[in-house]
Amino acid sequence: MKFENIQAVLFDLDGTLIDSAPDLGAAVDKMRVDRGMSSLPLAHYRPMAGAGARGMIGLAFGFTPEHPDYELMKEEFFQNYEACMTQRTFAFEGVAALIADLVSRQLPWGVVTNKSQRFTEPLTQGMSLFASASVVISGDTTPHAKPHPAPLLEAAKRLKIDPARCVYVGDDERDIVAGHAAHMKTVAATYGYLGSQTDIQTWQAHAQIDAPQQLLKLLSN
Repeated sequence: MKFENIQAVLFDLDGTLIDSAPDLGAAVDKMRVDRGMSSLPLAHYRPMAGAGARGMIGLAFGFTPEHPDYELMKEEFFQNYEACMTQRTFAFEGVAALIADLVSRQLPWGVVTNKSQRFTEPLTQGMSLFASASVVISGDTTPHAKPHPAPLLEAAKRLKIDPARCVYVGDDERDIVAGHAAHMKTVAATYGYLGSQTDIQTWQAHAQIDAPQQLLKLLSN
C-alpha cells in the first residue's frame, strides 16, 4: 500500500515517538515507596503507560478515578513526573532516522497527543528530536481530546494542509478513531505499549507498522 499526495505526517507522542514508560513508572512507583509499599518493576507499569495517570495509579494502587483519594494522588503523580520526565525517556529505535528522512523530503511533521501542555511543552522542548516539528498539539490545546478529531484538525489547520493530505500515526485505538474522524490516513504503530491481548485489526487503520521506519514505505513522496 502507498499513500498518495501526502503533505504532512502527524504522530501520537507516548508509545509512538517516545518511550516514556520508565519515567511514568518511576513517578508512580515513588508514591508506593513513599508510603512504605514495595517497589514494582517497570514491566508491571509498561502496558498501561499510554493511559497516563489513570493507568499508572490504577496499576500501582488499584484505584479508579472514582476513588475519593484519586484527585490528590493524581496531582502527586503529576508533580513526581514533572521532576523526572526526561531522565529515562527516549525515542524508540528508528524514530530519529524516520524524522530525519521526513525532513529531507521536506514533509512537515508534528505531534498530536492527549498529554496536557503542562507536560508536552517541557518534554518536547527538552528533547532535540522535536526541534524540527512544525506543530505540537496537546490534549488541552482544543476543547476536546482524542478520540475526538478536533486536535488533529487543529494541527492540519496550523499547518495549512488539507486533513485528507495528512497521515496520523498512533499506538492506541483512540488515535485511529480520531484519524478516521478527521479524514486522515491512519497508521497503527505496533511497537509501542500494545499489550499481547490487543487485536489491532479491529481498529481498522489504513495500515500498520512494526517499526518506525516502515512508515517510509507507505509514503509515495
